[in-house]
Amino acid sequence: MAYKINDDCISCGSCASQCPVEAISEGDGKYVIDPDKCISCGACASQCPVNTISEE
Repeated sequence: MAYKINDDCISCGSCASQCPVEAISEGDGKYVIDPDKCISCGACASQCPVNTISEE
């Protein structure tokens, strides 16, 4: 099950630098996770300063 970033994202980018498969990119107003690339490791969620990342 892939992770998802909700609308409370502050676009800090800390999650993207932690993703081992580069599944996170900057979207329109927030970062987004490509569910086809996500390996559900949780590295991004543990780095988010505002806890906006969770499993779908």
